[in-house]
Amino acid sequence: MSTEDAEPPRAPRVQGPPPHLLVVRAPYYREVVDGLSDGAARILSEAGATHELLDVAGAFELPQAIRLALRAGARTDAGGAARFDGYIALGCVVRGETDHYEYICRETMSGLMHVALTYGIALGTGLLTVDTVAQALARARPDGHNKGAEATAAALRQIDAARRLGAF
Repeated sequence: MSTEDAEPPRAPRVQGPPPHLLVVRAPYYREVVDGLSDGAARILSEAGATHELLDVAGAFELPQAIRLALRAGARTDAGGAARFDGYIALGCVVRGETDHYEYICRETMSGLMHVALTYGIALGTGLLTVDTVAQALARARPDGHNKGAEATAAALRQIDAARRLGAF
């Protein structure tokens, strides 16, 4: 099946109260990241979830911002709950003529995985690593193959798994 034929992702059911997520965006490629954000917002709405947006300078800052949010979230609300049930990272890195692309992609993805595993968070990763802006735009369309929607569905599934396992 080609990406043109792909069914749009749907929101999974999440056990318990509606989740609250932080969507961290690196809008360097504004049109692409806006498309990813629209896909994420659609899934969040379908799930009855709430969210906050935080924009950062670039993809390299995505894991750093999530770690800062975790530090701030360590101060829980009056009921003892963490501020966010999960996190979504959205961005795009387009290959250029230098090896900068390789370093940014590798370190950003490594940083996101490190934060997720170290702090046991539900994280959906919608970081596009592509050769051209056209490839990125194809993955940020509202129909079918929207990686922002897929990342959000993944984060919601992780939240549900954590709740079922009693992790949070």
